[in-house]
Amino acid sequence: MRSHLTLVFGTTEIAIDLPADAPALPADQARRWLDEQFVAYDCEPLRASGKVLTADKVLAIAIAIGQRGFAQDEALGGAFARAALAALGRPVVRVDVDGHEVSY
Repeated sequence: MRSHLTLVFGTTEIAIDLPADAPALPADQARRWLDEQFVAYDCEPLRASGKVLTADKVLAIAIAIGQRGFAQDEALGGAFARAALAALGRPVVRVDVDGHEVSY
């Protein structure tokens, strides 16, 4: 099955397709990668409670990398998409950065 992640920055959409034959990333490795990026980009919890859901990490990392970061580093975009899709357990994910929304 083909996997697809869309990042939305205002009116700009960045689509990242992962081929059907791409090796699956185990969910625990995907969560670990997201955790590392969350710390590396010095992301802050989005909720007042301080609790960080996986979808919140995906959104916070997308905000930190930004439209320019994804456009300039295709490998980073692929790694992000692979980890986000595996950690969320969904084949299709849409991350609306300006709207602060992750949908499946």
